[in-house]
Amino acid sequence: MSTRVALIGAGGHGLWHRKVLQRLWDDGRINVVGICDRQPVEPHPDAPLDGVPFFTDHGEMLATTWPDVVVVCTPPHTHLALALDVFAAGADLLLEKPPVMSLAEHERLQAAVTAGNRVLQIGFQALGSAALAKLSAADPAGDIGVSGAWWRPDTYYRRAPWAGRRTVDGRPVLDGALVNPFAHALMQSLVIAAPFHPATIELERYRSRDIETDDSTFLRLTGVDGRRITIAVTLASQVFIAGEIEVGGAVLEYPTDRLRLPGEADFTHVAGRTGLLENLIEHRDDPTVRLLAPLERTAGFTTVVEAIVTAPAPVTIPAAFLEPHPDGGGSVVTGIDDVVRDVARSGRLPSELGVPWTA
Repeated sequence: MSTRVALIGAGGHGLWHRKVLQRLWDDGRINVVGICDRQPVEPHPDAPLDGVPFFTDHGEMLATTWPDVVVVCTPPHTHLALALDVFAAGADLLLEKPPVMSLAEHERLQAAVTAGNRVLQIGFQALGSAALAKLSAADPAGDIGVSGAWWRPDTYYRRAPWAGRRTVDGRPVLDGALVNPFAHALMQSLVIAAPFHPATIELERYRSRDIETDDSTFLRLTGVDGRRITIAVTLASQVFIAGEIEVGGAVLEYPTDRLRLPGEADFTHVAGRTGLLENLIEHRDDPTVRLLAPLERTAGFTTVVEAIVTAPAPVTIPAAFLEPHPDGGGSVVTGIDDVVRDVARSGRLPSELGVPWTA
């Protein structure tokens, strides 16, 4: 009998999950028993999910459809409560990243997994990357530098009530550059460095627009063994850097799965990503199949999230260092792509490099 799967959070990024559900349903691997969202959701040609009941109350859906597995794709501040409801209904869970916003919540969620003998996968899809596996197998030594420079217009921060916010209803959300768009960069770098136990966390956060959180984040983690991970990312750049992890002479372009190992002149695309829902279902059927993104593997990520949540508000970059984006929609920080590169490669934070808008 195929696995019964339901989805909580069908709008926004939930469309990506609906497409996955439709594909696996068409292949006969699952039976989609319900989708839930507080707002009406328009059908999509690639994910019509014909005949699947729609709910606005997740409790009603869980009680009446009896899913084996639930996918939760909702704002981070709702994750813990929804996860506990899913476990109480006797289902396993694929929970979007970031899983929770504090180590205390992380421990509470892990305790619920253990107590209920449940399976929990966290939505770090990049951990299914064959390119990441190949790089990790090479076991590169040395410090890690991560760089990424993207552009998000002002409308990005109006896409949802929690967009660009620090808190909603008193709960931390922190829709910042590193916790959300570049979360995979942080998670992959922690996996490459594993086992990695941070001794110090140094953080600089900046905003170039009227938001509560950061759109440019710079992080330096130093492990107890002295190994260093330096991450420099921005959503306010005119120049695009897809996202690169450099370590020991190797470079992984993590969004595209292009990899250049030491001694190689060019990047090679390493095909293949294992789907997290497929991996969860396979693990349920055969526990010897390794879960790719179990909660315990994300503890380092939650450590960083908690540091960001408890950090002071980001520093505002003065208007003198901004210029309009050529396509409209807001401003970019002049030359921030160079800053991102310099920080990632030097291991020094912007204030240490003398960047004039830093603090």
